[in-house]
Amino acid sequence: MRRNSALALLSALLVLLLCACGQDGEGAGGRSVALIVKSTGSEFFLSVFAGAQAAATEYNLELTIAGPETEEDYEAQNRMIAEAVEAGAEAIVFSAIDYERNAAAIDHAAQQGVQIVSIDSGVGSAQVRTYIGTDNYAAGRMAAQAALAGVEGPLNVGVVNYDEATANGQERERGAVEALAESGRARITAVVNTLTEAGQAQADTAGLLQAHPEINVLMAFNEPTSVGAARAVHAMGRSEDLFFVGFDSNVATIDGLQDGCVDALIVQNPYAMGYLGVESAYRLLSGQRGGLEAMVDTSTQIVDRENLFTMDSQKALFAFERFAD
Repeated sequence: MRRNSALALLSALLVLLLCACGQDGEGAGGRSVALIVKSTGSEFFLSVFAGAQAAATEYNLELTIAGPETEEDYEAQNRMIAEAVEAGAEAIVFSAIDYERNAAAIDHAAQQGVQIVSIDSGVGSAQVRTYIGTDNYAAGRMAAQAALAGVEGPLNVGVVNYDEATANGQERERGAVEALAESGRARITAVVNTLTEAGQAQADTAGLLQAHPEINVLMAFNEPTSVGAARAVHAMGRSEDLFFVGFDSNVATIDGLQDGCVDALIVQNPYAMGYLGVESAYRLLSGQRGGLEAMVDTSTQIVDRENLFTMDSQKALFAFERFAD
């Protein structure tokens, strides 16, 4: 009888365990998360996708990925938000093109019960549960510090930035401008806002440098503008007399570090943004809101020719596997 009682108890415990597992699966596993970003073509966002997919696999989530063809098309993003809600997404992980003009679409999604996680570039909605990404103001200051350390004497600075409505680019510029002003030996000579596309950024950078040949420091604040600016520096033969600081990891700008047209890169951690963004969505969907921080600062570092081949720099530059459909 004791053996039968033990078997009955074991069976009861097994049933309870299976029920608990089933409840956990209903709580988060297999649920739908939409990742909507600013574009799908850059190496930066390929790394975001790889991190997001890894988290979705780990937490058994159904992940969809969308983004417009250009990083200026906030209206396409708004449509994608609405389509994700209509398709049954229970959480949206979002990188905003326009801080203000994407806000209403995010607010509407939240009103439908969708959990909102912001990554990379913020959106002006109080419905965002957490932001995961670079401290963009601090990254801008980091870019200025790289230039100040690399150039002696006065700095005549040219800035190549992208959409003025995108929060992260403007915060990076603000951080850089304030740090340069504090140095007492730098001035902003000219600023150009260009499309987030390497070809247009190259043309606009060339125009900037032709109009202001006194520029001896150049800064660009994301991957496509950095690629375009680096090409302009190389094509104009300015590699020797101009110090260029770019953002993010791209084959073209990494090669630029070696051939001299790029002097420093501010390298973010997009893989972590994707992974932690989807992980945070999982936590929200499974009711694990305790300890979820309002902002998570992913790592950022300066990579230059002196530290290019160190293990830390190589990990930062090549921290992902390419995402494949």
